[in-house]
Amino acid sequence: MNLTDSSLATNEDPFFVIAGPCVIESEQDALDTACDLKRIANRTDVELIFKSSFDKANRSSIKSYRGPGMEVGLEILKRVKEEYELPVLTDFHLPEQAARVAEVVDILQIPAYLSRQTDMLTAAGQTGKPVNVKKGQFLSAEDMDEVVKKIASTGNDRIMLCERGTTFGYNNLVVDMRNLEIMKKLGKPVVFDTTHSVQRPGAHGDSSGGDRRFATSLAQAALGIGVAGIFAEVHPDPPSAKCDSATQLRLDKFESLVRRWKSIDQIIKKKY
Repeated sequence: MNLTDSSLATNEDPFFVIAGPCVIESEQDALDTACDLKRIANRTDVELIFKSSFDKANRSSIKSYRGPGMEVGLEILKRVKEEYELPVLTDFHLPEQAARVAEVVDILQIPAYLSRQTDMLTAAGQTGKPVNVKKGQFLSAEDMDEVVKKIASTGNDRIMLCERGTTFGYNNLVVDMRNLEIMKKLGKPVVFDTTHSVQRPGAHGDSSGGDRRFATSLAQAALGIGVAGIFAEVHPDPPSAKCDSATQLRLDKFESLVRRWKSIDQIIKKKY
């Protein structure tokens, strides 16, 4: 995926991976994880975009760890980008943050809970940077057409749509794989978020739960349909993670997953 011109990867191109820890826990942890992910990308010959958040503004509890904040977090992401030559992606939570975030990152991400907020979408579009929009758990795939139009109204057509599950009752998400085909018809690269899709929001009262064992199978199913990319949060020791400890994938097992995913992607896309 060429992030320096007007084009993005299509759903027919070899898949890319967006990976990294849910939130920046420390500068050293972020750099160490980025180093390992860079090596995995080189060994597997898969394009990888580093992801981590400087602020998790939508945590369940006021006591939950949110991250180092925007300025410190952006400095860490800048180091990742420069030292490991990895493109970086992060989310933001207020329209006024967009321009500052765009000075550092290669791709801006709209969180799922904010995916209909017009000011967020147009602020992201106005930066000219590619925008990855997480489909809200409360939206249908068809609803994403209006999301696309809001960003495109700024003259920025570099838009990716990300599926991350749909609310199913309380404290649970399900993935309707039909959404991937529907969003592909909107003419944008579709990304499947395989770790947030196995969340159980607020299941522990003051934090979310989840079940990571299903994440790898869901990614395989998405690749079987044919998508542009897979989004997966990874951590050196998921049980000790300060955010999404129940759903992040183990970093030391990630290379084998990427290799498996690449094999599926290659088989499916031979038909194109």
